[in-house]
Amino acid sequence: METQTNPDSIIEALSIDCVIFGFKNGRLDILLVKHGEGISEGRWALPGGWITYGESVDEAANRLLKSLTGINNIYLEQLKAFGDPKRYPVKRVVTVAYYALVNEENYSLIPGFTASDVQWFNVHDVPGLIYDHNQILDFGFKHLKHKVRHEPIGFNLLPEKFTLLQLQEMYEAILEIKLDKSNFRRKLAKMKLLINCKEKQKDVSHRAAGLYKFDKRIYVTLRKSGMVFEL
Repeated sequence: METQTNPDSIIEALSIDCVIFGFKNGRLDILLVKHGEGISEGRWALPGGWITYGESVDEAANRLLKSLTGINNIYLEQLKAFGDPKRYPVKRVVTVAYYALVNEENYSLIPGFTASDVQWFNVHDVPGLIYDHNQILDFGFKHLKHKVRHEPIGFNLLPEKFTLLQLQEMYEAILEIKLDKSNFRRKLAKMKLLINCKEKQKDVSHRAAGLYKFDKRIYVTLRKSGMVFEL
């Protein structure tokens, strides 16, 4: 006689981990949670957890991210599966890593579920993470570096209206290089990706810069075509 599996039961050999990058004040950050219980209590980790029998991996990723951090309704893309036999100290566990880019200012962080704290960390100031999470983060960062050269990504990381300096700082933070301002802006102009809002910054202590936004039609076209942005 076939037994029924409880859809709320966890699949003990399969988990989710989320690599969530944010951008603010010219700095590229990664979202981390502090475990409030279990074998890794008190340590920092990528947001994640167990998948249940009654949900898809996509559903599990969104559920876990919301319950641990308060972040909801974002597009999560599968990054890679990590399955080293010794990656989890107690038993064999394969984890499916997800990846997303968000504008930090759009979200309020609320620790919950098994997380006692949730914070943004500079990608260059990340503590030692549990299990193989530093390795997963490194893979995600390399993926982002490749992605930024082959498709536009600022739509998710920047405000709706932004300055050219903010856009350049985003590229510099991801690629970890200093870009020539004139050359960067010349190449942007060739892509015809930006729309001049004919507006200036407000309430700034320095000289107000012009504001731009992405042309959504061109943005989608460039993503589909796989542009190559040589900087």
